[in-house]
Amino acid sequence: MKKWLALLGLSLGFMAGGAGAQLPDFVDLAEKQSPTVVNITTLQESRPGARQRQRMPEADEMFDFFRRFLPPEGRGMLPREERGMLPPRRGQGSGFIISADGYILTNAHVVDEVDEVVVKLHDRREFRAKVVGKDSRTDVALIKINASNLPVVTIGDPNRLRVGEWVLAIGAPFGFENSVTAGIVSAKGRSLPQENYVPFIQTDVAVNPGNSGGPLFNMKGEVVGVNSQIISRSGGYMGLSFAIPIDVAMDVAEQLKTRGKVSRGRIGIVIQEVTADLAESFGLKKAEGALVADVEAGSPADKAGVQVSDIVLKFDGKPVKNSIDLPRLVGATRPGTRTTLTVWRKGAQRDLSVTVGEMPDDTVQAKAESAPRVANRGGLVVSELTREQKGILKINNGVLVEEVSGPAARAGIQSGDVIVAVNNQEVNTAEELARLLDDPSRRSVALLVKRGDSAHYVSLRLER
Repeated sequence: MKKWLALLGLSLGFMAGGAGAQLPDFVDLAEKQSPTVVNITTLQESRPGARQRQRMPEADEMFDFFRRFLPPEGRGMLPREERGMLPPRRGQGSGFIISADGYILTNAHVVDEVDEVVVKLHDRREFRAKVVGKDSRTDVALIKINASNLPVVTIGDPNRLRVGEWVLAIGAPFGFENSVTAGIVSAKGRSLPQENYVPFIQTDVAVNPGNSGGPLFNMKGEVVGVNSQIISRSGGYMGLSFAIPIDVAMDVAEQLKTRGKVSRGRIGIVIQEVTADLAESFGLKKAEGALVADVEAGSPADKAGVQVSDIVLKFDGKPVKNSIDLPRLVGATRPGTRTTLTVWRKGAQRDLSVTVGEMPDDTVQAKAESAPRVANRGGLVVSELTREQKGILKINNGVLVEEVSGPAARAGIQSGDVIVAVNNQEVNTAEELARLLDDPSRRSVALLVKRGDSAHYVSLRLER
């Protein structure tokens, strides 16, 4: 009996020792890579009529669930009525150095609409940074400081990451600089709501407000991702964090550096997921591809002969396993590229030749300075849309919001929104909107607001 207990003890000791031996040592990695990580502080000055980055009430629940993690400082504050101003808003984030002459990668939402960006290095030196460019679709921004001989990260290959592999994050959660956290890769190629161009890396690495824009390292000390989002109902870490693959981020950074903007391909179709039932009805052996629900007239897909009910199986020879794969493949293709689209139609595959078009900017640009800008009782400064802008937005009428304050800011209206109607009455000019809002008999109105691809009704309470 004693012999068996002794053998059992040896076995348990060996298992414990083996498990302990397999745990990774992050000490050298953290010590070597910390100098490549920077702390970013931003400041947005207050001024009358400044644009307020608010969200529509309808989006609040989703925002609480899928939240880009900026510090909560300054959120939810209402304008000081007696001054018509907001206090300065400060934000924090992280970034990492990708070139010795001062180029730094971070998240677009860290530096979005700020007046000042300050970068603090590991050696405590501080620099005022210039925003070279930012891309909201991937949440990637490139900034630059005037410095030289800086320590630089090594870029890794996120395609070689394996689920279960150890990874490490360095950043400044809640302002605590050079904080190191570790975990494993939980999944790859994740899709998040309204994020069609990034195959996110999901991890269980603890990231919190202030980690935004910081690097995700593999055990070789290579950057494989940019920490960008978390899933949280509280605003803090709950075990689910998401990073932008570094190859996606570096491609965006290179375009921002050389061209000042990011060009993406488009072919002009509306797609949906192929379920098992749909696959069976179309004669496919398994559920795969992207089902074409609509084809835009005159688009590259229309010219290539794509039809409604086609199922896209490949793009440029690359398989489309899920519908979400297609926007990423098309978006990553340079406009003007001629390539092949493989579709399933009436029980057989066929190849179609398509010339990829260019996706318009994700924000509607304001008209020339000579365009009429009219303020009104709702706290809105608007201008009229050009014919081209209406075509991009696929609307026949509306006015572009340029500045918000007072009631409009409190209602969650943002610069770049389009006011389509007031109390179900279409709006075509800035003067028409002012006339409807300035009616002294009205205490509140319902505005139909278009933002991106969606439209919402917003209740606007008017000031006397």
